[in-house]
Amino acid sequence: MTSTAVGPARTAPGGSDRALTGAYDVALLDLDGVVYAGPHAIEHAVDSLAAARKAGMRLAYVTNNASRPPRVVAEHLTELGAPAEASDVINSAQAAARLIAGKVPAGAKVLVVGGAGLVEALAEHGLVAVRSLDDEPLAVVQGYDPSVGWQQLAEASYAVAQGLPWVASNTDLTVPTARGIAPGNGTLVAAVRAATGVEPEVAGKPLPPMHRETVLRTGAKRPLVVGDRLDTDIEGAYNGEVDSLLVFTGVTTPAQLLAAEPRYRPTYLAADLRGLLVEHPAVSAGDDGAHTCGGWTARAADGVLELSGEGADRYDGLRALCGAAWTALDRDGAPADGRKALAELGF
Repeated sequence: MTSTAVGPARTAPGGSDRALTGAYDVALLDLDGVVYAGPHAIEHAVDSLAAARKAGMRLAYVTNNASRPPRVVAEHLTELGAPAEASDVINSAQAAARLIAGKVPAGAKVLVVGGAGLVEALAEHGLVAVRSLDDEPLAVVQGYDPSVGWQQLAEASYAVAQGLPWVASNTDLTVPTARGIAPGNGTLVAAVRAATGVEPEVAGKPLPPMHRETVLRTGAKRPLVVGDRLDTDIEGAYNGEVDSLLVFTGVTTPAQLLAAEPRYRPTYLAADLRGLLVEHPAVSAGDDGAHTCGGWTARAADGVLELSGEGADRYDGLRALCGAAWTALDRDGAPADGRKALAELGF
């Protein structure tokens, strides 16, 4: 396998001379925006996952959404046709519960702001979920759930203001749904932060507790993070010093990718999960500042990205553009304008 090194030196997407299913042992898959959007599977996701598992790759579903227990998520995935068992699902509630367990004695009560996923994760560590400060909890844990309202946020604010340890499952500002982009746990955390002036400890992606939880539960030796978000999935892979695949079925746009700082740059990119099943062409950098991939050549000149050539895969053109854009950003400190070049590729 050939691949650009993980870390700040990445100035172009990496290449792999074999399918990613053969280059990595476990795919650490985000769910929202990668496998499904709300109740519906994303196009090509189910068939791609089945093919990846058949090829010998283990599938682990890693999500910052803490609202549902792993068995419920696995049931949803199975209903969609994706291969999944409860043990294949790792969520930020589990990472948050492990952090809480390190702060309070066994059997302690914990104030929960969130859903059943948090309650079950706490029980796994022998902790008791409560809903009111009157129950004398020793810590507060907060995660996304559609049912969270003013009363729960108020209870959390009272508890945090009294100095109880506060752990947030994640601080994602948005969550993709079948109807569009909706407020995520980060907006709910912001309400408690505004009321108390306190910052929570965060467990979920992109921070290390989530990566540790995933590796502990999967035993991954050569993991590949697969996600749709630069600021959680890809940054989490960067922080964990593992490779990543960005898919464009969720919130990230090609324009955002071109402007990505080093910690947000994926190893690979693909339209969707079919990217697991194929080789990935490398980007070649020339002495003249040109970056070439699959018949496309990209350059940054006077703050503008230029694209020439042609190829069968427009994502090869995007790979070349990333090479030119990231190199220019690192050199100049400002993103190059890629609107015209992206339009030429149909993005």
